[in-house]
Amino acid sequence: MLYLIFKSLISGIMIGIISEVAKKYPGLGGLIASLPLISVIGIIWLWNDTQDLGKIVEHSYSTLFFVLPSLPFFIILPICLKNGFSFWIAILTACIATILLYIIMLRASSIFGIKI
Repeated sequence: MLYLIFKSLISGIMIGIISEVAKKYPGLGGLIASLPLISVIGIIWLWNDTQDLGKIVEHSYSTLFFVLPSLPFFIILPICLKNGFSFWIAILTACIATILLYIIMLRASSIFGIKI
């Protein structure tokens, strides 16, 4: 249980740092957020927990596969905001679109041999 708390604290600290940087420097915050830090941390935790290279390979491929449907979020959100949507409606719209794209990718994943 202590290990889970440690992992959560480290991961949460990183998210907090990104949001604080983004307050002052939105571009730099975006750059930091675009780095695969969460994926790298997840891979490190997975390695520490299992030392199973096969799981890391599968996790990496799955992450790559599911990054694709998340990219339109970053197109839809600013378009909604620029067109007068309130912040919460814009976020909701971008999230719903992303969820729909994830559902499509989940259905397509079996075609590519990705186990979910």
